Amino acid sequence: YRVPWDQNHLVEPGKRVVVQFGRKKIYSALIYRVHEKPPQKYMAKYIVSVLDPKPIINSLQFKFWDWLASYYMCYPGDVMNVSLPSGLKLQSESKVILHPEFNHDLSDLNEKEFLLTEALEIQHEISITDVSKIIDQLKVIPLLKTMIEKKIVQIKEDLIEQYKPKIETFVALTDKYSDERLLSKVFDELSKRAYKQLELVISYIQLSNFGKDATLEVTRSELIKKADASYGQLSSLVKKGVFETYEKEIPRLEEFDSYSEVDSILFNDPQQNAYESINKNFETKDVVLLHGVTSSGKTEIYIKLISESINQGKQVLYLLPEIALTTQIINRLRKYFGNKIGVYHSRYNEFERVEIWNKVLSRKKDHFTEDTDYQIILGARSALFLPYSNLGLIIVDESYDTSYKQFDPAPRYNARDSAIYLALLHQAKVVLGSATPALESYFNARSQKYGLVELSERYGGIQLPEIVVVDLKKATRSKEMRSIFSELLLKEIRQALERKEQIILFQNRRGFSLRLECESCSWMPQCVNCDVTLIYHKHQNRLRCHYCGYSTQVPFKCPECNGNHLSMRGFGTEKVEEELATIFSDIRIVRMDMDTTRTRNALQHIITDFEERKINILVGTQMVTKGLDFDNVSIVSILNADNMINFPDFRSYERSFQLMAQVSGRAGRKFKRGKVIIQTYNPEHPVIKYVIDNDYLGMFNTQLVDRKKFKYPPFYRLIRIILKHKEPKILNNASRVLADQLRSSLGRRIIGPEYPIVPRIKNQYIKHILVKMEREVSGTKIKTEIHKQIEEFQKDKKNRSVRVILDVDPM
Repeated sequence: YRVPWDQNHLVEPGKRVVVQFGRKKIYSALIYRVHEKPPQKYMAKYIVSVLDPKPIINSLQFKFWDWLASYYMCYPGDVMNVSLPSGLKLQSESKVILHPEFNHDLSDLNEKEFLLTEALEIQHEISITDVSKIIDQLKVIPLLKTMIEKKIVQIKEDLIEQYKPKIETFVALTDKYSDERLLSKVFDELSKRAYKQLELVISYIQLSNFGKDATLEVTRSELIKKADASYGQLSSLVKKGVFETYEKEIPRLEEFDSYSEVDSILFNDPQQNAYESINKNFETKDVVLLHGVTSSGKTEIYIKLISESINQGKQVLYLLPEIALTTQIINRLRKYFGNKIGVYHSRYNEFERVEIWNKVLSRKKDHFTEDTDYQIILGARSALFLPYSNLGLIIVDESYDTSYKQFDPAPRYNARDSAIYLALLHQAKVVLGSATPALESYFNARSQKYGLVELSERYGGIQLPEIVVVDLKKATRSKEMRSIFSELLLKEIRQALERKEQIILFQNRRGFSLRLECESCSWMPQCVNCDVTLIYHKHQNRLRCHYCGYSTQVPFKCPECNGNHLSMRGFGTEKVEEELATIFSDIRIVRMDMDTTRTRNALQHIITDFEERKINILVGTQMVTKGLDFDNVSIVSILNADNMINFPDFRSYERSFQLMAQVSGRAGRKFKRGKVIIQTYNPEHPVIKYVIDNDYLGMFNTQLVDRKKFKYPPFYRLIRIILKHKEPKILNNASRVLADQLRSSLGRRIIGPEYPIVPRIKNQYIKHILVKMEREVSGTKIKTEIHKQIEEFQKDKKNRSVRVILDVDPM
């Protein structure tokens, strides 16, 4: 785009501008570069205007975006889309206005044209949606086309800015009645005939601390609520000159005061040694892996490191894999850092996210003020994209977690690895913290690429939980099972409840039953859009697909053989909750999974209630495994360990160890040793043995041998090429062609094409081609070759309808 002469002084990389796209559409765009080399093959359009007085993106962010686009093989626009809050992306909406040459003669207009023209003379501009309402007709484009040709109306494109500041109306006494003697006269007058108005004045005095050292501001809504009055009654007092109202922009974000000093944190010897070791490693390494067992006091070490960094005038990014964790961690950090902490994740609405963006952006060089700046950001993976200017430290807590990987849409980035590159740009340090590190991270630490610090004791000398394995085959034969619970587990739950202790039960599937099955012909209900069985949700009495959301009614009989015997196989968290309620009818059981935490504050309410011991038993999916800290939990149970271990993936042993070790770590964290009960049909499985012995190193060494033998990370890097099409024949032919092309240049590095475990999702058939790259070869060269072969592949018209997706470092 060209810059008009009179706007030359306004343009600057990182600012948003308004540009015309196509003939009618208008969008906001980001200035990436300003130069004086016009394109040779076409005439560039002019920008319409500059939106921002100052850049909203800085040069380090652009470098970070460039790296993400290059490494994860996507477009810069993909990165921009995921980085910017939607409130900063402006959209275009078509408006109808009167044509400037229209002579306002209505005599030749038909009924519909007359109605619209009359409305435009009153309103001046009307959206196309409203045109439909005015003329009471769904199809309005033919009418508008005719009116445009007659030069009665024209289409105007207006940018609709998503972000609007929050405005609150405040109430104050007028200067006249700020004198207590005059105010007492108002009391006398109102007490005779206007009691509600009198209540409003009294409520104002109470809320505002009137007559004391400091008068607080009172919002109109707060005053109305306290006095139980109406807006009309308040308006009467405004007309009488007692009150005045005014509007003010207020922040959407809560404010907090810190009330503990960081110096008040006292380390035990293992913590002190780990803290000193981290700082020593930082002298030669930019990344340190803190491998600390659950409840070893890693968070306190983070707090000390954060304090050091902000005292140097630096910013700190604290990444967490799940929003669930922010609820607990934010309360712990705010004790020490108050309003210096901002929280950023997807549960915030677009307006709140823009406010946080602007607070981070408002930072002055080497200077923070508590009123305007966030020096510490706590958030999920999207917090990587905020406009930091001087990061000093990035903490990636629970760094093993797969939630750090974005699966859709592009960029399919891993926040853990991206954080390390972001730190490099800022010359900052990184701490990767976990009780069960990712195998690649631990390999890098053992290979001296990262620093390695071990913390092998729980804080306060509390022992790691006792782990008991229940053999489900033996328990079933001995009739020691009650529904899905072993007698041992039920006995331990009863004893814990008698001691007023809490219990966590983990089942890695939501829903009630994992599938329905006809006992006569083995028919199972399938999703119409995906190649998966439907899961029964009893609360809704529906069969649901967890991939596309399709749902249907539960059949009364088998549609294949008309049999009446439909059985439920497998179980999810919903069934666990119901079965428990029949056994323990007098206690509170709550479920924590995707179904119960969809609303914005539901997750926080569950965690708060469990912390306050209002909940006796918490049943959950992976949400309950990730770093939550409850000091009254004595029993944790993994109800079915086998569905994690037997998953067909090269990472399944590593992931099942991580999940079981993490959920075990929720037991007995503060005052006593806890107990973990693992129910399994395969008690001799090596992964379960490693969990019982808390032997991460044993699991790591065993897996390392297999990874090297079969060419998987950390010895090889992976790129998964995903092809999708609604017709399986077209997909099969296209995937074979692309694989052959890639094999001709990359040889044995190419595996496939193969169908994945679920070969069809949302009516799209899927095939995978896997690229295995040796660590020693140039990843850039291989990625360039892949791009080149995909471009060649898409030149053929037969292949253009096939969607090609690139996933670097798939999880």
